Amino acid sequence: MNTRYILMSLAVILLLVGCTTQQQNNTGGVFIGGTKGVTASFEPLGIKENNVYTVYDSEGFPLEILLKNQGEENVPAGKVTLKLLGPAPGDFQHIPAWTITNQQLIDKVSNLNPQGGEEIISFTPGEFALLSNTKQVTGFTDINWNVEYAYDYKTHVVINDVCFKGDITDTKVCQVKEAKKYFVSGAPITVTAVEQDTAGKGLIALKITVQNAGTGSAAFPEGEFDTRFSQATYGIEEPSSWECKSGGRENQVRFVGNTGQIFCKLKQPLQQEDLYTKSLEFTLNYKYKELVQEKLRIKESVE
Repeated sequence: MNTRYILMSLAVILLLVGCTTQQQNNTGGVFIGGTKGVTASFEPLGIKENNVYTVYDSEGFPLEILLKNQGEENVPAGKVTLKLLGPAPGDFQHIPAWTITNQQLIDKVSNLNPQGGEEIISFTPGEFALLSNTKQVTGFTDINWNVEYAYDYKTHVVINDVCFKGDITDTKVCQVKEAKKYFVSGAPITVTAVEQDTAGKGLIALKITVQNAGTGSAAFPEGEFDTRFSQATYGIEEPSSWECKSGGRENQVRFVGNTGQIFCKLKQPLQQEDLYTKSLEFTLNYKYKELVQEKLRIKESVE
């Protein structure tokens, strides 16, 4: 047989094998993943001079925020609260409210919508903001505009092949004491490890390590933010079968140094003959707060 033909045939076979392997490795993902939720940025305040937005003291300027949902949880209307901070409210005109909310559903990231949804929120829905007549500018002054925004969010986790085995000496089917494969949705609060272990005769336990991977802080969905640490609530599939605690608190986790650990164990022991695997769903619930900032230079008008 022609040597060149043999080499070409081998190349085609290797290419096909490589493609098949790549497809197998890319299958099975439940979520897109990532560590972002809702991001915010200022829309242009004016024309940039030396990389700083600049207007004259007689000019109006818009105060608009672009919200993007870059995680995997839909955000309903009214669930993002934005607070305008920085200068004194009396220093500027035409800003009717310094606290506003989103008006539309902001869609999550998905295979059909990989960029996620977005909405532009305006603090100046009528006239542009304008420096108050009582304020005078000599030369120029720099104003740091800050927007603190908070939104309700969830992190979804699927833990694969949890081993339900009454007799841990049995080596068939699955292992009780091992790290478990899991999938986690895109969100600023994430999961970095899941380990299974025993918790007594016939009892199995899961240790779930969570992390605040974002730049903001988290609070209970209906609670207040604490400057000392982030917090979240959580729930597990079939809660009547599991007891979950973190630091002695049931269904609540406190982050120390941006990390926390949750321990879940079966409430009732398995039977000696029980032997099976199943996936479990786990959800973290919280509201998340971040800050975005932009500088505006206001120059003295030239007569």
